[in-house]
Amino acid sequence: MERNSNFLSAKCLIPVWLSVPLYIIITYSLVAVLSIFSSLFLKLLPANHSTLSLLITYFVSWLVMLFSAVVCAILFMKYINGRPVSELGFSIKGRRKDCLVGVIFAAVLYAIGFTVSLALGVLEVAAVRWDFVSLIGSFIVYFIAASAEEVLVRGYVQGILMTKMNKFAALIVASLLFSLLHIFNANLTFFSLLNLFLAGIMLGASFMYTHNLWFPIMLHTAWNWIQGSVLGYEVSGGKLFPSLFTLRLSENNLLNGGSFGFEGSIICSILLIISSVLIVRYYESR
Repeated sequence: MERNSNFLSAKCLIPVWLSVPLYIIITYSLVAVLSIFSSLFLKLLPANHSTLSLLITYFVSWLVMLFSAVVCAILFMKYINGRPVSELGFSIKGRRKDCLVGVIFAAVLYAIGFTVSLALGVLEVAAVRWDFVSLIGSFIVYFIAASAEEVLVRGYVQGILMTKMNKFAALIVASLLFSLLHIFNANLTFFSLLNLFLAGIMLGASFMYTHNLWFPIMLHTAWNWIQGSVLGYEVSGGKLFPSLFTLRLSENNLLNGGSFGFEGSIICSILLIISSVLIVRYYESR
């Protein structure tokens, strides 16, 4: 019986170069199918544009993405790639500190970037509006969204590529994929696409050494939440939720990122490069 099991497992294996695009196609196909049912559920909600209704809509949409990415990743790891599911990096054991450090890391980066932007006069705070429901609810939504993207790009793609190629090469390929997943975002420019690639490098740098997703998940979550719900920037080109600060740009330029948000700025580029170098040097030194 054990022989047959091993034989069937071996027969299921396909080359990594084929399993990666197949995983992405099947994941998004599952998203498309489940989105039909989720849209029926969302139609039951009151037809209004309240913050709560908006939060629920995005929550359900990203939950579908997270479910699809996780289920497909588990099935591919177990039956297609013949790898242990633990390599996806879900384990929280001993990683609670990583969660906190990820949030602090994002907060420090935005404290620097926002302060520099204000000092250069490329933007100003036009208004402050407190919305507790939006702040809490959007953090949850950004956590679900970040988890989905990290499982897909880092947990599966980068992880499985590292089994067959140099870890830095795998990081670059996964980061290219991460940037391309945003290629249909509103207000996208070549420079903002470059920054999305650099963000992929920053988010995937720790995974190269730890094979764990909790630091990049919490860094990604806090990055988007601080950027959008707190400071009032567009998040990767889009304005999703009401924010604590309302910003006014002096003009659209490379210093403030224009209509794409902070991620389209050269200040962001510098911070992403420095952050990635610091993360790699930290783990290399250990």
